[in-house]
Amino acid sequence: MTAAFVAPEIAWAQLTPVLLVLGAGVIGVLVEAFAPQRVRRPVQLTLSLVATAAAIVAVAALWSGVRETGGTVVLDGSMILDGPALVLQGMLALLGLVAFLVIADRTESGEDAFAPSASAVPGSDYEEVARRKGLEQTEVYPLVLFALGGMMIFPAAGDLLTLFVALEVLSLPLYLLSGMARRRRLLSQEASMKYFLLGAFASAFFLFGAALLYGFAGSVRLADIAVATTTVVGMDGLLLAGLVLVLVGLLFKVGAVPFHSWTPDVYQGAPTPITGFMAACTKLAAFGAMLRIVYVVLPPLEWDLMPLLLGVAVITMVVGTVVAIVQTDIKRMLAYSSIAHAGFILVGVVALTQSGISSVLFYLLAYGLATIGAFAVVSLVREVNAGPGGAVVAEATHLSQWSGLGQRHPVLAGAFTLFLLSFAGIPLTAGFAGKFAVFAAAIEGGLAWLVVVGVVASAAAVFFYVRLIVLMFFTDPIGTAGESTTVVRSEGLTTVAIGLGVLGTIGLGVFPSPLLDVLADAAVFIP
Repeated sequence: MTAAFVAPEIAWAQLTPVLLVLGAGVIGVLVEAFAPQRVRRPVQLTLSLVATAAAIVAVAALWSGVRETGGTVVLDGSMILDGPALVLQGMLALLGLVAFLVIADRTESGEDAFAPSASAVPGSDYEEVARRKGLEQTEVYPLVLFALGGMMIFPAAGDLLTLFVALEVLSLPLYLLSGMARRRRLLSQEASMKYFLLGAFASAFFLFGAALLYGFAGSVRLADIAVATTTVVGMDGLLLAGLVLVLVGLLFKVGAVPFHSWTPDVYQGAPTPITGFMAACTKLAAFGAMLRIVYVVLPPLEWDLMPLLLGVAVITMVVGTVVAIVQTDIKRMLAYSSIAHAGFILVGVVALTQSGISSVLFYLLAYGLATIGAFAVVSLVREVNAGPGGAVVAEATHLSQWSGLGQRHPVLAGAFTLFLLSFAGIPLTAGFAGKFAVFAAAIEGGLAWLVVVGVVASAAAVFFYVRLIVLMFFTDPIGTAGESTTVVRSEGLTTVAIGLGVLGTIGLGVFPSPLLDVLADAAVFIP
C-alpha cells in the first residue's frame, strides 16, 4: 500500500518580495522574445521600476507580522524570513529601484552605458553597424532583476544549498553585465573575464566548505549545523575547515582583503551604472548572509574563528585605505574605498552583539545610497576630444580631469562632495552615523582596540576624499592629453537617482535614530 502524497505547505505571502522581482525578470525575458524592438526599453523600464516598488510595498506589508512573531520558516527551512532578512530585502529593493534609474538613463544623443551588441568583437565592422543602427541591449533589465532576486534570497537562505543557488543566481548576471560597457570595450571584457574566473574559484571554495559542513553535521541547514557545533566529538577539523571555506566565499563577494583583487579591475571596467549597482547591492546581500552565519552558527566557535575575522577586518581597513590614497583613476579609488568600507562593516559583524546587527544594517543602507549616487555622478562626467566637432567619448575617470568641475557644475560637484563626505564619515552625513553605530557596537562587544584601528583608518581615508573635493572646487580646469571634460545632459533619470541619494544621505545623517530604533527591533535571527 503506497503512502498518500502530502502536498507541502508554502507560505506564499512571505515569498512575495522575491517572487515579484524574479517574476518580473521572467516576464522581461518574454518581452525580449516577443515585443517589437521599439517598445522594449519603455516596457522593460516600467516593469523593472514597478517590480522593485511593489517589492518594497510587499516588505512593508509583511513587516508588522514579522515584528510580532519574530519571523517565519519558509519552504521547510530553505528560507527564513525574520527581521534582518526582511529589512535586507527591503533595502535591496530600494537600492535596486534607484540603480535602475541610472541604468536606464540615456544621454542627449540617445546613448546608454551599454554596448549596442555585447557579442560583437570590439572595433569590428559589425559593432560599428550596430552602433549606427542605434541597437540597444535591453536584456540588461531582466539580467539585473535576476541578480537582484538572487541577492534578496541570499540573506534569507536557511541552508547552504539555497545559499549556493542564490550566490550563483546573483553572480552569473553580474559576470555578463560587467562586460557590456559601450566604451573601452576591451577593458570591460577583461573585467568580466576576471570577475567570472575569480568568482568561479570563490564559488568552488564555498561549495567545498558546504560539503565539509554536511559531512560534519549530516545536514545543510544552518540551524542543524549550529546545534551540531555544540556537541563536537572528534570532528573539529571538518567543522572549522568547512566554515572557513564558506566564509572565504562570502568574503570574496564583499571584497575583503585578501580576496579583493577582482574589485578594482571590475569596478573600473564594468559599465558605470552596473558598478554602482554591484558595489551597493552585492555588498549588502553578502554581508546579510555573513551576519546569519556568524550570529547563528559561529557563537560556540568564537575562540576558534573570530581571530580570523578580526584579522581580515584589520587588513581590509588598512589595505583599502592605503592603496586608495595612491590611485589616479576615480573608479579604482572608489573601488579601494569600498574595500576599506568592507573592513569597517566587518567591525560591526565581529562585535557579536545585537547592536552589531542593527549597526551593520544601517551602515549598508547609508553606504549603498551614497555609492549608487557617486557612480551616477561619475557616469555623467565625460571626456571631450579637442579635435573638430568635440565628440563626447568615455567617462572622464582620471582624477586630473575633475579639476575645476565644481566651478563649472557646482550642483553636481556639490552632490558628489556630499557622497565623499559621507564615505569619509563626516558628521551630519549618513556615513558618520553608520560608522559611529558599528564602532559603538564593537566597543560594547569588548573590541575597543579594533575601534582604534578603524578610527585611524577613517582619519587616513579623509585625505583622498578631501583631495578630490579640493581638485573640483579649488583647482583650475586643465586639459589632459588634448582632451577636456564636460557633463553630459541626459533624460534626467540619473539626476533623480542622485537626488534620492542626496536626500537619503542627509536624512539618515541628521535623523538616524528612527531607523536605528526600527533596526534594533528587527535585529534578531531565528534558527
